[in-house]
Amino acid sequence: MANRLLPFRQYNEHFVINLFRLKIGSEDKLEDFKADKDSSGSHDAGVLVKNDVSWAGLDPAGYHNDALANTALTDKTKLDAYLGASKDNFPHVAHNAYPAAVPTFEVAGAGDRPLGVTLRQTLAFDENGEKLLYYRQKLEDLYGVLPGEVVPVLTKGVITVAKSACVAGVNGVLAAGPVYCGADGKFTKDDDSNKNAQVGTLLGIGDRDGQFGGTDGQEDYFAGDSTDGAYYIINLDL
Repeated sequence: MANRLLPFRQYNEHFVINLFRLKIGSEDKLEDFKADKDSSGSHDAGVLVKNDVSWAGLDPAGYHNDALANTALTDKTKLDAYLGASKDNFPHVAHNAYPAAVPTFEVAGAGDRPLGVTLRQTLAFDENGEKLLYYRQKLEDLYGVLPGEVVPVLTKGVITVAKSACVAGVNGVLAAGPVYCGADGKFTKDDDSNKNAQVGTLLGIGDRDGQFGGTDGQEDYFAGDSTDGAYYIINLDL
């Protein structure tokens, strides 16, 4: 499950940016954008992301073939393969036009100033390997969007994240204090000598180990970890 974000959250929709999609890099494989707990990466929900400035000067909206014409080759090639035949493959033949966002974000790292946290996961396939392109209801049930579609990004509010959203070291007993942007779009308590940007405040820590017995195969589904179902409540402020 590409979901580092837990259900409890409090925020105002005014602090949600609906403009950016996930940038598909050369190292990204759409077959990994899958709805199972072992598939995790840049497409997750609950990731700190930053604005990718390479789209500057381009029209912010359009259809798939037109909107991606001037963007990175990897984006267009991989999305063409996923979406199927288009007017570029068969000219003068009717085709489906898929909406595509041009503004892109990428995963923030240590030392970056994040844009916000992704509220939805970018998914191409369900847990059985079936294309979610053809199963919109399941895509909604998984709280996901298709590759190329806008991902809502939260800039301010209270969120709850699993251990998988945090760099090792975000621990303690209900320890309040500043939280920073760490590597791989994760939260950290380490400011790295004031190099890491503060993204919010840690409000509390708990665990969900007892939810399913805590044994292997029965661990907390959201935590994605058979030994530690820790969760963190963070007051995000960007």
